[in-house]
Amino acid sequence: MSIAQHVTLREHKIGSGQPLYVIAGPCVLEDPAEMMQVAEHLTGVCDKLGIGFCFKSSFTKDNRTSSSSYRGPGRDEGLKILQDIGKQCGVPVLTDVHHPEDCSPVAEVAEILQIPAFLCRQTSLLEAAGKTGRIVNIKKGQFLAAEDIRHGAGKVESVGGKQVMFTERGTFLGYRDLTVDFRSIQTMRALGRPVVFDATHSVQSPGSTGSTTGGTPELIPLLARCGVSAGADAVFLEVHPEPARAKSDAGSQMPLDSFESLVAQLMRFRALHNEVSE
Repeated sequence: MSIAQHVTLREHKIGSGQPLYVIAGPCVLEDPAEMMQVAEHLTGVCDKLGIGFCFKSSFTKDNRTSSSSYRGPGRDEGLKILQDIGKQCGVPVLTDVHHPEDCSPVAEVAEILQIPAFLCRQTSLLEAAGKTGRIVNIKKGQFLAAEDIRHGAGKVESVGGKQVMFTERGTFLGYRDLTVDFRSIQTMRALGRPVVFDATHSVQSPGSTGSTTGGTPELIPLLARCGVSAGADAVFLEVHPEPARAKSDAGSQMPLDSFESLVAQLMRFRALHNEVSE
């Protein structure tokens, strides 16, 4: 099995043999003041623990279950919020891109452009993201075999993109249910790119409430530990001060006050994985 290469994000390397890296934040941008408070809390925790951190939130959610669901503040306002967070907290930011024309303006603010799972085969989007020169995080589609994600990386790299990560976020198990095949983490790492484990989207039950996506958030810590044990180089966690009132993914975000204890656990799991993998 080949060794997953690294991506470099400021002073941190993400990849084989490196400490765990954390990507975290609310699913979608909400009140700017609260988003800043969340970012400051997450930054403080990660500084305290001595772990690399990237703030994540979406300015627009383009794959909501219902047309009546909250989609976010939009690109212009959202990028301003993300830019303010990045500057005030001194951290990189990650956000989703849904359209090729999003990529260039988003790359002026975000150091990681994320390709949503449903769009992981969209050639024009992947190429536009690759042309920015930013890190591109491709979320593996819930419908996609792990080894087939290599084609997405090929599209990014065909236009000069040099830093690609893959994210495991669960696979459809019939209607309205997901499961995680942890073998996929090793399969994707063998393709030569770092792998992120998305522990919060992996507990979703798409469309299960009738008009929104439900989930089993009590399983987030278990799946996160399994993902890191299986070799994930980074963990992706959607967090909210009060998940029940979150405007998106209320059924699968974790409480902000649970973040520190879980990340501290995951750091130990990563250290053990690196030790036994030497």
